[in-house]
Amino acid sequence: MFNFLKYRKIYYFFSGILILVSIFSLIFYRLNLGIDFTGGSILEIEFIKERISNQEVEQKLADLNLGISSLQPTGDKGLIIRMRDIDEDTHQKILQIFNGDIQEKSFESIGPTIGKELKDKTIVFAILVLLAIVFYIAFAFRKASRPVASWQYGLIASLVAFFHDVLIPLGIFSLLGKFYEVQVTIPIAVGLLTILGYSVHDTIVVFDRIRENLLRKRELNFEETVGESLNQTIVRSVSTSLTALLVLFAIFLFGGETLKYFALVLILGISLGTYSSIFIASPALVTWFNWRHEKRG
Repeated sequence: MFNFLKYRKIYYFFSGILILVSIFSLIFYRLNLGIDFTGGSILEIEFIKERISNQEVEQKLADLNLGISSLQPTGDKGLIIRMRDIDEDTHQKILQIFNGDIQEKSFESIGPTIGKELKDKTIVFAILVLLAIVFYIAFAFRKASRPVASWQYGLIASLVAFFHDVLIPLGIFSLLGKFYEVQVTIPIAVGLLTILGYSVHDTIVVFDRIRENLLRKRELNFEETVGESLNQTIVRSVSTSLTALLVLFAIFLFGGETLKYFALVLILGISLGTYSSIFIASPALVTWFNWRHEKRG
């Protein structure tokens, strides 16, 4: 039986570095929020012949003062233009400037008030999800309240899910926004909320086995019980995650620009969630238990 807990300080150090880099990136670079959260308009077009350069597009549209935030090529001839919130009259002027050289694929406009409301609701939903997780796990683990209280399972699972499995992808998207102009949109926010659920689910699989072993194998101490539980569940956790990752990599590579970054945030979250459930959440239970035991003398 491999002793996963023996190297927990190495796991903490590695994850700590990733978390610190993510926090640094979020503070200094921030997130490049899309119009879903800031308000604005998105126009997707496809050139009938050859797609012109982004510089030429900007020159053609300069007189309209559109406040273009990004020009994102898609496919061989497509282009997504993100700009300030515009009215229908300005929308038609853009199409007239290209004089029949393009085909409009889609156009949507979101006002700043709606964008702020979406951002606020996303934050509220994330907080509610975390609280619901704590209460659910506390209830589900009420029979395994020794030597660690049931609510502490939920607290550790929630803290790891947020500060490790969500914060690190946020930091990565902050860097992508800074250096590659990748914007955080509603699909990415949905992906982050999905990560919360998936990460906690993965952690509960391990915690549930710890609970079963605590009730069945009372001759083992707490650290031995956690170590044995990890060995019993690691194959299941990794294989389950790999099947999901195979699908997500296919979507990322072949699913087109619209789904690309949604798939990426799930790839990051599921990978980190699998890692944290084995190498962070369960060792954190042991570290917490040992600290409390030493404190009591």
